[in-house]
Amino acid sequence: MRKDIEFSAEGVTLRGWLYVPDGARKPAPTVVMAHGFSGVKEDFLDRFAEVFCAAGVVAVAYDHRNFGASDGEPRQEIDPWQQIRDYRHAITWARMQPEVDRERIGIWGTSYTGSHVLVVAALDRRVKCVVSQVPVMSGSVNVGRMVRSDLIPAMRAQFDADREARFLGKPPGMIAVASPDPNVPCALPTPDCWDWFVETQKRAPAWRNEVTLRSLEMLTEYEPGDYIARISPTPLLLIVAAHDRLAVADATLAAFNRALEPKKLVLIDGGHFDPYVNHFSRSSSAARDWLLEHLTR
Repeated sequence: MRKDIEFSAEGVTLRGWLYVPDGARKPAPTVVMAHGFSGVKEDFLDRFAEVFCAAGVVAVAYDHRNFGASDGEPRQEIDPWQQIRDYRHAITWARMQPEVDRERIGIWGTSYTGSHVLVVAALDRRVKCVVSQVPVMSGSVNVGRMVRSDLIPAMRAQFDADREARFLGKPPGMIAVASPDPNVPCALPTPDCWDWFVETQKRAPAWRNEVTLRSLEMLTEYEPGDYIARISPTPLLLIVAAHDRLAVADATLAAFNRALEPKKLVLIDGGHFDPYVNHFSRSSSAARDWLLEHLTR
């Protein structure tokens, strides 16, 4: 059963879905979920939640502030640390629901939120296990891979100009998330990113192909991989796409080696977006089994 939910996060209303297993007669283990960079819950988040719910796990899936059905301003702005705080608000809300076993809560994240859940698990011991799918481990490394070095000074000049404009009360500058034209500046400049978002917009009409320029600046400053050794003893499952050019796979694999036990690596032979569609069965079942192993024993 799925029902609409909303909860307050520091005065901002976040909205999403609560999935409760059919026939559940007692508080159940629960997973808290949100989507990645600019994503909304309709971008296949429902498919993962359905798999978890069918296995007996309550799922809380919500839109980030400033995106989709959730409130928040400025629209389309991604502040990773605010999203981390909101994950923790979602955990707090979940623990207060009668369907939820408050002592058996896991978290799941993908792409940018795959990064966030690493930080949340390192900081919040209410989390009993974590699934991180195709995460960004280092904003600076990722941006350095995607943006030519001779273009970085111009990009930083844009950040500075946007900061001054906002200081003067002007609206935030915007940038496309993806583009089919490699000469058009965008936040995620890989061909598979454009193809995936265009295709999924058919099922997620709330998705918009823009974020604030400051979102990209905050990405360059974000280093979630620094937290990975602090997650233990919380069990960590890391799902990596071997040919990921967006959340670069080699940086993720190197970070996994820094993580402490208990941990598990699932390597998928595909690109960044393959866990959602082409390898959905493998990625969702691996996450489901990890949740069941660590939330139901």
